[in-house]
Amino acid sequence: MLTGDLVRLRPLEPSDAAAHHRWNHDPEVMQWFAHGYPVSAERFAGEYGERPKNSYERVVLGIETLDGGRLTGVVALSGAEPETGGAELDLYIGEKDCWGRGYGTEATRLICRYGFDAMRLHRIQLWVADENAPAIRVYQKLGFVEEGRARDTLRRHGRWHAMVLMSLLEGELRG
Repeated sequence: MLTGDLVRLRPLEPSDAAAHHRWNHDPEVMQWFAHGYPVSAERFAGEYGERPKNSYERVVLGIETLDGGRLTGVVALSGAEPETGGAELDLYIGEKDCWGRGYGTEATRLICRYGFDAMRLHRIQLWVADENAPAIRVYQKLGFVEEGRARDTLRRHGRWHAMVLMSLLEGELRG
């Protein structure tokens, strides 16, 4: 487990399926994510236990608070390739009462440190909706820089939004 001052990153357990299903079906939580079609809680739980195990190519961890051990979100590094030294970061805090409390910042810092130190990555990139200002601020605070934009990629709230490509290189992580 990766532990900071506020959160611990840990492997997901079958018992986490109910919370994860609830988050994935909450429009406010998922507003800036591309997602599939609704899935029943029973089917989601059944498939949850069959998730691929963590590996170099894909590490998915739950974000758990240190004060109470509450699962609040999920963070992942995926598409890791030793040939390129790169991976893509995905993160969300599913418990809305935990937004703005520093959990996402610390989880991002922990997973990036793990990626650079344990996985020997050189580059971590992510895509974030242009109007997701809180997330962009977190990423910038940690050292991520904007590299470009994909125009009209995500349709939300009746209009199209750009997705911003940001990256962090080994040695650039702050904090």
